[in-house]
Amino acid sequence: MASSFRLYDYLSSGNCYKVRLLLTQLGLRFERVEIDIMRGQTRTPEFLRKNPNGRVPLLELPDGRLLAESNAILFYLADDTLFMPEDRFLRAKMLEWMCFEQYSHEPNIATVRFWMHAGWADQRREQIEAKRELGYAALGVMERHLAGRAFFVGERYSIADIALYAYTHVAAEGGFSLKEYPEVRDWLARVAAQPRHIPITQG
Repeated sequence: MASSFRLYDYLSSGNCYKVRLLLTQLGLRFERVEIDIMRGQTRTPEFLRKNPNGRVPLLELPDGRLLAESNAILFYLADDTLFMPEDRFLRAKMLEWMCFEQYSHEPNIATVRFWMHAGWADQRREQIEAKRELGYAALGVMERHLAGRAFFVGERYSIADIALYAYTHVAAEGGFSLKEYPEVRDWLARVAAQPRHIPITQG
């Protein structure tokens, strides 16, 4: 049984970064276990016994239980903390934005970034163009929502911000320009200024 949290992690993954960032900002002790997805380490029999879906992040709780899916992990860790709104409606709005992140944002912005990191840009040029269009549409939704707001929900930093920050702040690595999104850029700066913030490159 683990004495602290154990995070199965891939350093450049925004989904993994979400969890690492929240654990750090909560001041929780955790052991980071690097899993190289490019070498198939999430597809080994040993890892698939832990997460049959073969993905990271995967969080092992101190009692040995396992929890997958980045936003589910955020929700678990943020419960009864300042990162989770107390109001029932605001909690639902927080989940609304976290669903948006996984359905409209991450599949486009994060996927293009991954393809470019993997050196697959030439083979997937047409797919990249389509995903860039959808990614910019998601950024437009964020830009309009953030007009006159400091954070996504209830004017307070929450896990909705963490979920959306993870891949937005490295969108340029997928060829996305944030030049036309001043509200998004200002919000990124506010998130980066939060206590105990760490960069995506910090293990």
